[in-house]
Amino acid sequence: MSNKMMFKSLQIAAVSALMITSVQSHAWTFSQDNLPASVQVPAGNKVAMFTSAVGNITWECKADSKNMDQASWAFAGPRAILSDNKGNHLVSYFGPPATWESIDGSSITGKQLAVSPSEKGSIPMQLVKANTSSRPGVLEGVTYVQRINLKGGAAPETGCNMDKIGHKVVVNYSGEYLFWKAK
Repeated sequence: MSNKMMFKSLQIAAVSALMITSVQSHAWTFSQDNLPASVQVPAGNKVAMFTSAVGNITWECKADSKNMDQASWAFAGPRAILSDNKGNHLVSYFGPPATWESIDGSSITGKQLAVSPSEKGSIPMQLVKANTSSRPGVLEGVTYVQRINLKGGAAPETGCNMDKIGHKVVVNYSGEYLFWKAK
């Protein structure tokens, strides 16, 4: 192995160790009492990682599938950086399909179980059932992902009509993502 490759491997190992230590050194307690029942994580799970997200949602103007002479904004995909409380980048979020990828290489996808409205102009709160991580790391064993405390990201209220089919708009958002694991 060349010195350059060995150095890169050591860098990755060091970053992963720091991230895992950062994530594991916190014991999060979180009450779901103020959340709508539809987006609450079932009993038998605990918060494993709390992150703050800054990103954007892309919306595309598309013809309405039921009424072909009308158009509306359709969800095209998310992009966000999820960080710990010190601002350290832990996870990248992108899609479709919805994918969370940790800097340690572990990643999960998931299936949306429920949404609940957020404040006006914001994407909804969301509960996602996670699929098993394909690689070991901080996302290994995650059972649910919960998106809450959202600001922004909703589709524009105007600007999509038959003359704008295919036009895309990127809307910034922020929020919090909680990663849950079985107790």
